[in-house]
Amino acid sequence: MQVSYHGHSVVYVKTDKHTILIDPFISENDACDLDAGLVETDVILLTHGHNDHVGDTVEIAKRNDALVVAPNELANYLGGKGLNTHPMHIGGAHEFDFGKVKFTQAFHGSSYTEEDGTIIYTGMPGGILLTIGGKTIYHVGDTGLFSDLKLIGEMNDIDIAFVPIGDNFTMGPDDALIAADWISAKTVVPVHYNTFPVIEQDADQFAANVKTGKGLAMKIGDSVDL
Repeated sequence: MQVSYHGHSVVYVKTDKHTILIDPFISENDACDLDAGLVETDVILLTHGHNDHVGDTVEIAKRNDALVVAPNELANYLGGKGLNTHPMHIGGAHEFDFGKVKFTQAFHGSSYTEEDGTIIYTGMPGGILLTIGGKTIYHVGDTGLFSDLKLIGEMNDIDIAFVPIGDNFTMGPDDALIAADWISAKTVVPVHYNTFPVIEQDADQFAANVKTGKGLAMKIGDSVDL
């Protein structure tokens, strides 16, 4: 299984049988190296409804006939746009043909802003535990620090965790280091930084400071094998 990072919170997972795209904020993301008009995927996983995470979901899902797995209200909203969706909620898990998905809590907001400025409430934000072939990926989602991250780390053998470090909207580097210790992933990758001036951070310094597991500041397009 190959896991790659594509800027902001975009993560792409390729297995022998499936491709899975998480939070595909692509066309409006200058840091992303993917092309929303060309990217192929079987599944899209969404942590929450903010535009910088939903991104190009509608276009990509329609073109690929992809399944969209998202928190309940967000899934219902996207289903109304003609997408094939599977609604879930925090604490719930489901076995799909591509792997097991479980949503964890995240302390953040979740709404989608339409082109005309209309704001659509899209339910609770979440993190995603994705387990495939005995390997577990934890996309923490947008969140502040919360103590149940320690419990999540104790309950799951996490191979790689994608942890926000941008500050302002999510955890900053100091809180994210505490989160990394609690999650106890074998590899910790910083995400959700440098996309906008207000969330500029030094990812290399963060990675160097990770004590529990290996800190890895993945460059845009970098991949790791699990």
